Amino acid sequence: MFKIGDYAVCPGHGVGQVCDIQEKSTGTSSSQFYILKILSNGMTVMVPTNSKDGIRALVPSSEIDEVYSLLSNHEVEVDNSTWNRRYREYMLKIKTGSLKEIAEVLRALFLLKKIKNLSFGEKKMLDQCKDLIAQEISLANSQEKNEVKTKIDSHFSPLA
Repeated sequence: MFKIGDYAVCPGHGVGQVCDIQEKSTGTSSSQFYILKILSNGMTVMVPTNSKDGIRALVPSSEIDEVYSLLSNHEVEVDNSTWNRRYREYMLKIKTGSLKEIAEVLRALFLLKKIKNLSFGEKKMLDQCKDLIAQEISLANSQEKNEVKTKIDSHFSPLA
């Protein structure tokens, strides 16, 4: 259960702050909803409080180390399928809201970028993944977002 003021991750949207908890009636039943303001774009999202796939807490620090470790491991096979097939697969991973899955997409796109030019959609996705990761880690670790982005980039600097 989240309280007003807590930060939570909304899969597909990123980190938001719980700004209200409201009860809404739909026909004969009523449900409680978290009202989240997404930090990256100011959008407001309603998420049922009883939803299993709804929102999750910020990532624990132990998982942050795993994310950085994952980004450092460049000994993975690069997906060379068509850009639209990769795009669909990567979007499914991003929509899970899992920081590790998003980091896998970011790593794959960074590694692919060294082999060939990314499509416009893939470039946008790379930036989106980096932003989602940086936003969550910066809040979970009380760091500046740009500092986290620099650390993320440093895992790929040998490739530049």
